[in-house]
Amino acid sequence: MKSIVVNAPRNVEIKEVEKPVLKNGEAYLKVLYGGICGSDLGTYRGTFAYVSYPRTPGHEFSAEIIDICENDRGLKSGMIVTCNPYFNCKECYSCQRGLVNCCESNQTMGVQREGAFQEYITMPIERIYDGKGLSAKTLTLIEPFCISYHGVSRANVIPGDKVLVIGAGTIGVLAAIAAKEKGASVWISDIAQEKMDYAMNNFDLDGCILNSNPQEFEKSVSEITNGGGFDVTVEAVGLPDTFQNSIDAAAFGGRVVLIGVGKKNLDFNFTMIQKKELNIFGSRNALKKDFTELIDIIKEGKIDLDRIVTHVYDAQDAALAFEEFDKNAAKELKVLLKF
Repeated sequence: MKSIVVNAPRNVEIKEVEKPVLKNGEAYLKVLYGGICGSDLGTYRGTFAYVSYPRTPGHEFSAEIIDICENDRGLKSGMIVTCNPYFNCKECYSCQRGLVNCCESNQTMGVQREGAFQEYITMPIERIYDGKGLSAKTLTLIEPFCISYHGVSRANVIPGDKVLVIGAGTIGVLAAIAAKEKGASVWISDIAQEKMDYAMNNFDLDGCILNSNPQEFEKSVSEITNGGGFDVTVEAVGLPDTFQNSIDAAAFGGRVVLIGVGKKNLDFNFTMIQKKELNIFGSRNALKKDFTELIDIIKEGKIDLDRIVTHVYDAQDAALAFEEFDKNAAKELKVLLKF
């Protein structure tokens, strides 16, 4: 079968590899769509903190069940499904407490272990979720939505909250959508006006802040919140400056969520955390309940999730997809590969 492999930064190749062997407790899946995540783009660029090479990327995907043993989850051959791609050790202190999303030895598909960007994969049955009739394209978007939804849930966003999402990439836009779903008023901020315009036009957000420089950012935050700051800020970029933005824009007693992943350090006045009595939440991966809740929400038709997709490429054109996404990241949002 064909597999997409990132041999080294900016080196993508389609390779012929052996098909996986089905083991007890697993299902044999035919991959239908895969989404190029920001971390996959970081793998391509050589900037992602957790990855090693060579690597088959991909942890956002939908698939058809080809073969599966009898199970108590109602999963059968022919079903279109999505999957939880975060493999936990089941032994560390986090896993013992049920915090499997932040396992100390976490292995995410396409990062610490081989990913889904190939024609066939095997998956443990416990990690497979019934798509409930949603399209293969839509189901590919459930995992990235889970990342954002989990982060917004960490901050306990409630109706009436003013929320600022910093970063208008896929995860940021999906975090904004998740906060709107919970009844908040939501603004989004980025350096790319075009991406913010796309989010505003497609997902009924309340406003945007062009993050052109710290002074203009601070002025806009003050004007929007009458000097009070945002109840919740969500950092969805992974840069020192944007994390500083999330601290600065938060109200006294506010909640700050860090979803973005980066490699750089930030030197800042940490006493501001004490002065504002901020609640700061890290958000990593997602849980089973995030997947199942979102599948039901999308099934109800409240959100047209497919609007997040801006480009679709054939899987055989993966090298081109990564190259163009890299060059046009300020314009492209969610990029899919069709297998």
